[in-house]
This record gives sequence, structure tokens and C-alpha cells, in this order.
Amino acid sequence: MSYLADNGIAAPFPIQSATLGDTLQGRDVLGRGRTGSGKTLAFSLPTVTRLAADGGRRKPARPRGLVLCPTRELANQINATMEPLAKMLGLKTTTIFGGVAQSRQVTALQGGVDIVIACPGRLEDLLGQGLLSLDDVEITVLDEADHMADLGFLPGVKRIMDRTPAKGQRLLFSATLDNGVDQLVKRYMDAPTSHSVDSADSHVSTMSHHIFEVADAAAKRDVIRELASGVDKRVLFTRTKHQAKKLAKQLTADGIPAVDLHGNLGQGARERNLEAFSSGTVKVLVATDIAARGIHVDEVSLVVHVDPPAEHKAYTHRSGRTARAGSGGDVVTIMLPEQRGDVRDLTRQAKINAQPRKVAPGDAVVTDLIGEVADYVTPAPVVVQQPQQRQSGGGGRSRSGRGGAAGSGASASGEGRSSSRGGAGGGRGASGGARSGGSRGVTTYSTSTPAAGGGSQRRSSTGGGGQSSSADSAGGGRARTGASRGRRRAQG
Repeated sequence: MSYLADNGIAAPFPIQSATLGDTLQGRDVLGRGRTGSGKTLAFSLPTVTRLAADGGRRKPARPRGLVLCPTRELANQINATMEPLAKMLGLKTTTIFGGVAQSRQVTALQGGVDIVIACPGRLEDLLGQGLLSLDDVEITVLDEADHMADLGFLPGVKRIMDRTPAKGQRLLFSATLDNGVDQLVKRYMDAPTSHSVDSADSHVSTMSHHIFEVADAAAKRDVIRELASGVDKRVLFTRTKHQAKKLAKQLTADGIPAVDLHGNLGQGARERNLEAFSSGTVKVLVATDIAARGIHVDEVSLVVHVDPPAEHKAYTHRSGRTARAGSGGDVVTIMLPEQRGDVRDLTRQAKINAQPRKVAPGDAVVTDLIGEVADYVTPAPVVVQQPQQRQSGGGGRSRSGRGGAAGSGASASGEGRSSSRGGAGGGRGASGGARSGGSRGVTTYSTSTPAAGGGSQRRSSTGGGGQSSSADSAGGGRARTGASRGRRRAQG
């Protein structure tokens, strides 16, 4: 298919080669493979192909295809893969999940849709309100079934499956068959063909594991900052939502733009932060285990377990954010001395052979994993000669907007206030401008990259007076002077 070739997909992944023959013929299929093995395309291709071939008519609120998955982010990413394929064949898709108003989802359903990609909770709500029917569903896909079981969704999944026609095709993709997933197979699948390309405990050969023991919390903080400072994408995992938010703000204040992803964020913020990371606008994602499963982001070179995970399955799934689709990657676990026993048990259960090594900030073993350091970590000021402007007396005063520490980009949340004298400023999380009553001499623009995107400008004046205020903005700073007004943008 030309779409696949245009997107650089020249050869199928093993899970796709193994399952496509059976799925395209309408058989029930059980596919087992680790996250990142190509399962989304493995079920998207046969779903859209078979629904388009049968020539069924689109009806309001009566989809013919159903995909169930555990998280909103995964629903959006499945749709990103499936929707272009569906459009090429004249089909429509939509997503259904909680955390957002249901009105748009209901409108989409009433307008007619062929395939629904849904999380169990909101789908059950709409079914209970009589806003859609699953009586016409011909193909049902359960993606990341073991993760749905881990999250306690199996009772809801069973109730939903009971409302789909028993004669329909069922495709189930999972890394393991524990926690009741085997019950779904026995209850809802008809003599399924089983294809396993690897297990949840398998580790790709291109993934390297490291365990760094640090002396104390201060050394841990510095090592984490170093590991976050490269130009490639990296995911840092914490145990709690509070830690994820705090670390993302700290890194941003230190000049390393970062976004957070956790359950306390609203859906809009989750989508914006994930998009900033996926697109490469921001290179660092600090997340809880919400991102350990089903978040498909390409070219993540490093995963850091800021806190060792509680159990080995979490380690495996967190680590699976890197070394995807044949690419290489590194996984680092940061360990304090008092965590030696827990980490030893964790690595044994996860079948990881890496041995702990004591490290300190600046050690070669740490810097080797950083690679090229991003320019925004230590931004160099660029001196620009400005035309003569009107003079004003006095030493001048500079006040920063809301955001990070002096000289840094703002955090994604834009929280906190800081002010300083002498021209150094923080940033504003949303957007803002810089106004100067007038100055004479040299104006210095120092570029820094904020957490949510493009470039920003911080302005300070020398050799002149007046009062100025500065603010960073996502996507570009704005500067206005008393003598001339215009817009200047700096790429971060």
C-alpha cells in the first residue's frame, strides 16, 4: 500500500507477518508481543480492509468496528494510525474516552462512524445512556488486554463484549495472559490462532541496562539533570504524580525544557504535553506509570527510572519506551544505598543482568549516555546592535513574569512568581511581551527554550535607563520599544 511506503514502512514487523494472514481471513487471533512490537498496525490493517470490503452502510451510533484500550493516550495514538488508513478506504473513525465532555463524542456517533476506538469507562457510560449500540459490530479488538486487567477494567470489558454479536471476529493483543486475560480468551474467542513473537519479560538485544548507585539525594538530583540534558528524546519515570510535576518544573528552571504526564493533568494538558514531546519540541518527558504502557513515541534514546519501580513488570513496560521498532536505547535505574536490596530483587525478577556501579555527577559513565548536550542548557547570549533610541535616565529596573528562575524558560504549567533587579528575568508560561521605555546602547537577547515549544526571548538593556519587563512565551517572544514597534522571534 502506497500509504505505508510513504511513511517509511517497507517491511512488516514479526507480529504483523505472523498475524495478518489469519486476521485478513476473518479468524479470531490471539497476538502476544511486547509493547512497541508493531501490534497497532497488525490489527488496524485487517480491521479497515475487511470493513471496507464488506460494503456495509454507515449508520448513526451503530459502529461496525470496535477497539478497546486502557488509556486515553493510547486511544488517540491508535486513531492516529488507523484513521488515515480508514479514510483511504472511505471509512470514518472516532475516539471515546473520559476526561473530556461527551457532547462531541455523541455528535460524532450520531453523524455516523464505522470504527470506535474507546476506553471501557466512557463507552459503558454512553451505552448506559442509550447513545450507541454495539449490535452491528463485526470486528472487536482488545489492545493491551493485560494492562486493562491491571487497571481493573476486566468486568467492564466483559459487559461490553457481551453486547457485541457472538459471531463477530475478535482480535486480542496482549503481552501476557495473566490477571484474567485468559478468561477473555476462553469466553469470547472462537478457536483463536495464537501468535507469539516475544514475551513481556523479553528484552530486545539493542536495549542496554545500567544501574547507577548515587551517594545521596543531592548527587541523585545532579545525575538526573545530566542524564536529561541531551538532545535526544528521553523519558524519566517517577513513582508519584507530585514527583513528576516537581521534577519537570525543576528541570525547566534549570534550562532543560520538560513536560510532565500523570493522572492529575486534565485531558487537554495531557494531549498538549504528549504532543510537545512526540513532535520533539520538548525532549524530556517526566511521567508516572501512566506512560509505561501504550504510549508510542518514536526515537526515545534513554529511559531513566528516577525511582526504581515497585515490581518487575513495571520495569519492563517502562523500559519498553526505548529500543522500539529495531532502534537501540539505554535504560538507567538510579539507586540510593538503602535501595540495594529492592533493586537486587527487582532485577532478578526482571531477568536483568546489569550490575550496580557507584557514580557521581560528571563521571564518564554518566556523560557517555548524554551524547550531545542541547544548546538550551547553557544558552549563549547573542549581542545585537540596536539603532539609537531615546534616552531615559536612571539605572533601570527589570521585572520577570510568572515562571521559572532567572535565565530559564517557563514551566509548562506557568506556576510560581519570581522577580529580580538588574535585568535578569524568568518567563511566563503562556505568552507575553517585553516593553522598554527606551534605552541607548547594546541590547542583549538570550535565547532559551520554554517547556511548551518554540523559541523565546529574554531582553536586558545596558547603557540606558527606563523600566522594562520581560516574559518568555511558548512559540516566540515579543518585544516592543518606545521608538519602534515590531515583532522579533528567536528560535530556541
